[in-house]
Amino acid sequence: MDSLTTFAYMISAFVILLTIVVFVHEFGHFIVGRWCGVQVDAFSMGFGPELWSRVDSHGTRWRIAAIPLGGYVKFHGDANGASAPDAEALENMSEAERAVTFAAQPLWARAAIVFAGPFANFLLAIALLTSIIYVNGRTVLEPRIGVVLAGGAGELAGFKTGDVVVSIDGEPVSAFSKMQEIVSVSAEKKLDFVVRREGRDLHLEAVPAWKEIKNPAGKMRIGMLGLQASTAPGDSRAEKYGLPRSFGLAVEEVWMVCSRTLGYMGGLITGRENADQLSGPIGIAQMSGQVAQAAAKVGVTPFLNWIALLSISIGLLNLMPVPLLDGGHLLFFGIEAIRGRALNEQTQEFAFRIGMAMVGALMIFSTYNDLSRLLQRLTSGAS
Repeated sequence: MDSLTTFAYMISAFVILLTIVVFVHEFGHFIVGRWCGVQVDAFSMGFGPELWSRVDSHGTRWRIAAIPLGGYVKFHGDANGASAPDAEALENMSEAERAVTFAAQPLWARAAIVFAGPFANFLLAIALLTSIIYVNGRTVLEPRIGVVLAGGAGELAGFKTGDVVVSIDGEPVSAFSKMQEIVSVSAEKKLDFVVRREGRDLHLEAVPAWKEIKNPAGKMRIGMLGLQASTAPGDSRAEKYGLPRSFGLAVEEVWMVCSRTLGYMGGLITGRENADQLSGPIGIAQMSGQVAQAAAKVGVTPFLNWIALLSISIGLLNLMPVPLLDGGHLLFFGIEAIRGRALNEQTQEFAFRIGMAMVGALMIFSTYNDLSRLLQRLTSGAS
């Protein structure tokens, strides 16, 4: 029964989460397309056989399909939901009909429509995090060391329980989270700490070590010192924020996640990070189920945080300069702006096929990683 409950949580949470994130992404394309005067032929949630549909007053067919693993917006004159132009259809259109196609729009409008999808994902994350921070506030921990893990970089640097971190490389530290933020992006870099110990300020030099953590893409490495915050009475305080400050903190958090994720992607390119850390739909579904179970016990906040985190990841993934993704379209638009004309159809079609192959390979590889990790857990559990 526990296994069935866990599976039910996993599937339902994954479908709900993916539906929200994909809907917001596609709605970004849709609404900006409408604002730019483009006719939207279809707005689909899911792929495959149609389960439900209706046509609105603007002629857009809203549809729900059987396979809930994504969605698309199809603009008038496009051959498919990836905004590849249908050259034959465009040639046979009247001038008035062609004017409302995606391909006929000025370069700035096409770029805005494409960028609107990922941007909507970032806006969703900011809105969710702003709401969470505004409603719940934050528990702020003083930058006092409560535990120094044996063998960690902090112990090697000479940190002791009770030390209060005053600054790092000259930057003031007012909370333990600020220290974590600086350390996380400083792996293998020497940092100069000023710590207060028994009323005296001391200088300590520490080099954070790499540590693996989980995120929607799988695992990523960040810098860690092996230090834990003090949980003694008086070393924590609850802070409430107004909407402007909550919004600012949410933007900072989104930026931090983007920086870490881009750092991981850069590490993949340079070989510093391991590609077997990537996760695909199975891994994200498993994590979604775990978060949903936690939310059922402590409230909806963990699930909203998870939606925000995945929305950021989807936004960043779509901005990668890979043909077929939004970033690939933006790359083509950049080339068009420089050349003064678009790439020819044959070149674009060839690039889209390469992009499709790259995305397909990534999906297969990440799914293989998910299955390998799942098999390893099952094997270790059985033994």
